[in-house]
Amino acid sequence: QVQLVESGGGLVQAGDSLRLACAASGRTFSTSVMGWFRQAPGKEREFVAAISWRGGRTYYADSVKGRFTISRDNAKNTVYLQMNSLKPEDTAVYYCAADPKHTFYTGTHSDFGSWGQGAQVTVSL
Repeated sequence: QVQLVESGGGLVQAGDSLRLACAASGRTFSTSVMGWFRQAPGKEREFVAAISWRGGRTYYADSVKGRFTISRDNAKNTVYLQMNSLKPEDTAVYYCAADPKHTFYTGTHSDFGSWGQGAQVTVSL
């Protein structure tokens, strides 16, 4: 099983940028689909972005498309989420997740079996 630890969260102003990182341990990272999800207060957890095992394909929620970029470095066992033009509605706890059973994103979120502890991102006006 993959162990995941997020870092890079914080408090920023609207329009600012922030980069989250997720460090993974375990032998399956390089063959896993990796994803980012977020959960705002009082709301359900929602999909943000995912990346295929070699990074050749990326997938985004419509709400972040054009502003967020997911990437990975398999040599460092790390996946990133670069967030630009942040908005107050991006405020949430961001979670990194791994789907070790697939190499390309399936769209089935229950396939993500390993989760990090979350990183708080707060965007003020």
